[in-house]
Amino acid sequence: MPYVMLAGAILSEVLATTAMKYSHGFSKLWPSLGTAGGYLLAFVLLAQTLKSMEVGTVYAIWSAAGTAVIAAIGMVFLGEAATAAKMLGIGLIIAGVVVLNLGGASH
Repeated sequence: MPYVMLAGAILSEVLATTAMKYSHGFSKLWPSLGTAGGYLLAFVLLAQTLKSMEVGTVYAIWSAAGTAVIAAIGMVFLGEAATAAKMLGIGLIIAGVVVLNLGGASH
């Protein structure tokens, strides 16, 4: 169940960040409300996830997945350049999460 909540937190954060792009500096009501609501839900789900998982693992997965998905959305849907440097950066972020998780739990 913690991974389901974490996935929900990631999805909510990605939707909120995408809505922020469309809020035009919080000058448009509905995207602005979507941004605020999305981030609120993301942090509630993240806090619930932290009850049963290590903070380093949760934050690494949450931030890396959010970064990778937002970068992909930018490149696929928002016309941002898909450069080799961006792809390498996303790969390094994912590799970093894998390395952190291979470290295992320390209790």
